Amino acid sequence: MVENYTDLPAPESVRIIDFDEAQVVPGIVPATFILIVNGVMPYQNMTVRLSPRVYIERPVYWGIEVVGSLPGIGIPATAPYTVSLPLDGVLGTRGIEVIGANRTQQIAVP
Repeated sequence: MVENYTDLPAPESVRIIDFDEAQVVPGIVPATFILIVNGVMPYQNMTVRLSPRVYIERPVYWGIEVVGSLPGIGIPATAPYTVSLPLDGVLGTRGIEVIGANRTQQIAVP
């Protein structure tokens, strides 16, 4: 049994990918927020999702990774993507940090 989550092996079928734009918008219910991220995925058949990092204590900016996964062989043609994530339970004390392959973006959330 592995005692530390970070000691587990990393997957080879997923990667952190680039994003072009990230924004937080208010949800329908008061005091709720939704993260929306746009970009271009490197493979047409890639699935893109937002994956919050795991913390023991609430951080100042909660890290959310932009993750792309491939089901087998990738079709080498780019395609735009838009993904969203409700921020219930994944807000840092000041906001979030969107983590892409080549940059990060901190967004303050009230």
